[in-house]
Amino acid sequence: MNTKGETMYKRILIPTDGSKVARKAITGGIELARELRASVVGYYALEALDRGFYAEGVSARPVAIKRFQESLAKQGEQYLAEIGDACKAAGVACESVISTPASPYQGIIEAARKKRCDLIFMASHGRGALATLLLGSVTQKVLAHSKIPVLVHR
Repeated sequence: MNTKGETMYKRILIPTDGSKVARKAITGGIELARELRASVVGYYALEALDRGFYAEGVSARPVAIKRFQESLAKQGEQYLAEIGDACKAAGVACESVISTPASPYQGIIEAARKKRCDLIFMASHGRGALATLLLGSVTQKVLAHSKIPVLVHR
């Protein structure tokens, strides 16, 4: 709370990839939003498959890529519907965003900026220090690059 008794966070971005850890963070993020009387913006980063297929010199039929991309978009919509349903049950206002960013961490930061969120609430995938160092992590990259505060749920 600030000095006027108002909460600092009014719009909370909660990204999801549909994983078990992300679902736990969704629950925590919605609970925080409810307590703060904030709204939620659910976010899903849709990977651009055509970039990957063509960038690596692998060819695939454009129709097959398009169908697979549509399937992934539907899956993302289902993940976001889960956030919407949980928000509704908790009495928290919610909207959803899907985008096709250059990378998931950039999409998370951009969605938070565009939707004027003042907090990003996301899961930590609980990798060890060595795995994070070698593989990197979306959470780590958001923490490193976001100007918007990030709360990591474990």
